[in-house]
Amino acid sequence: MKITRVEAIPARIKREEAYLGGLPEGAGRGDYFLRPPYRALYSAYFETVFVKISMADGDIGWGEALAPVAPEVVQQIIEQLLAPALIGRSPLDVNVLWNVMYDLMRERGYYGGFMLDAISACDVALWDLCGKILGQPAHQLLGGAFRERIPCYVSGLPRPTAAERVELAQSYTEQGFGAFKLAAGHGIRADAESVGALRDALGAETTLLLDAHWVYALDEAVQLGNALADLGLGFFEAPINPEDVESHAQLAAAVAVPIAHGETERTRYQFRPWLMQKAADILQPDVGRAGISEVFKIAALAETFNVKMAPHLSVGLGICIAATIQVAAAIPNLYLLEYQPPVFEIANALLESPLICQDGCYEIPTGPGLGVALDEDRLRQMQA
Repeated sequence: MKITRVEAIPARIKREEAYLGGLPEGAGRGDYFLRPPYRALYSAYFETVFVKISMADGDIGWGEALAPVAPEVVQQIIEQLLAPALIGRSPLDVNVLWNVMYDLMRERGYYGGFMLDAISACDVALWDLCGKILGQPAHQLLGGAFRERIPCYVSGLPRPTAAERVELAQSYTEQGFGAFKLAAGHGIRADAESVGALRDALGAETTLLLDAHWVYALDEAVQLGNALADLGLGFFEAPINPEDVESHAQLAAAVAVPIAHGETERTRYQFRPWLMQKAADILQPDVGRAGISEVFKIAALAETFNVKMAPHLSVGLGICIAATIQVAAAIPNLYLLEYQPPVFEIANALLESPLICQDGCYEIPTGPGLGVALDEDRLRQMQA
């Protein structure tokens, strides 16, 4: 029962609408681009990396990294650095193999970024294989499901005006969704007014969240945080530069709204100072950047601080979404899971059988492993 092959498959898939809405003026088709006021680099395509780990008996495990830009970098790390460490090993040693992969470049300082993205994709594939070998879904191997369905929030509301965002949110409330996150960071007054418009239209029972994409200084974040607390915000995500743990701790102490953080971090070691300094009330690790193994451990660490988890799930496609649902089922301290309808549609188009999200919840796949499989023929057809 040994691994015989590790393949990394970078994907670049056409889409009609860029992440967070239409392309900015001057962004050419196929180019990476900036979207002010945000500082991250975005792509006009859905980009990701799938991993296929094969056994001699024909069993296959699927993994995926969150790789929204330069997926070929993750591909090279997997094929050149990680594959030799995995071939010949048993996938049932999944926890051992995470440590083996992590140690390969640890002393050279590669304990984040692309390296951990690559490790995470392989880790997800190993859990998928374990489940198939043992005939159990991944959440069962993690100790069982705390819930039958996974509550989620609609993320983004990519429309240019408050009225259009309200209209879009209302269309989802008619489908049974009751939680929404705005992509904000447009200034204290503008962000508060955007949330206020949704609160007025949707009522007090709707859960509202705001992602500021790291654009504020501490004093600005305190002002906005106080305004958001008055609006009953569920959490205030990514308010200040992610390197500044101390300012987040001061912010968390100064405002009543919960502070959420985590898409930039990969390991329990990186989350530890946030918990120790009480800098975050909700943690948001991404399975495509931390893997099933590490997200499960981060959740256990967070539980000791009475901190909840809201796993990040942005442009990860079907394998990444399924893996996140599996680990979300198995942790006791889940708050909500992210749901992006345009991404979900593309993700399902790549799967042999679709994932289901309805009435504000994900259904948990019950098949062995992740409960889903990539349709390789369909992937080739959809490649840009």
